[in-house]
Amino acid sequence: MRFADLADGGHRLAPLLAAAAEGGALLVSVGEGGRVTGQAVADELGVAVTHLPTRRDEEGVQVLVGDLVLEGHAVVVVDDGVETGTAALAAARAVREAGAASVVLAVPVCSREAESRLSPAYDDVLAVVRPLAARSLRRHYETFA
Repeated sequence: MRFADLADGGHRLAPLLAAAAEGGALLVSVGEGGRVTGQAVADELGVAVTHLPTRRDEEGVQVLVGDLVLEGHAVVVVDDGVETGTAALAAARAVREAGAASVVLAVPVCSREAESRLSPAYDDVLAVVRPLAARSLRRHYETFA
């Protein structure tokens, strides 16, 4: 399956998150592609999304929660997909350190290979497409924008 663009990935991902949204989970997005995908999910579900900025430095990827209150909340982290899982692991760490009660990763594309590395960090990993091996995310999008 290929998505037309990042927003299409978000629109197709949204039905997997309907129960979480109805249950009051907070929706956050990470990464530049995640901003587009997360907004499409939010629009589809009629909920708000907060973008968490990421920073890459010599220590790796850092996800910045800032003053967003996550203590005791269920949180859904949305991104455009998972290649290596580095950003997804950083997001899980940041959100858990901010006190989230549960953390779910939701992406249009997550390989089964990457999911096995991410499962210990998340309560659940939701994906529309689950290829066996990690590949460039661009292969799953007609336009990666």
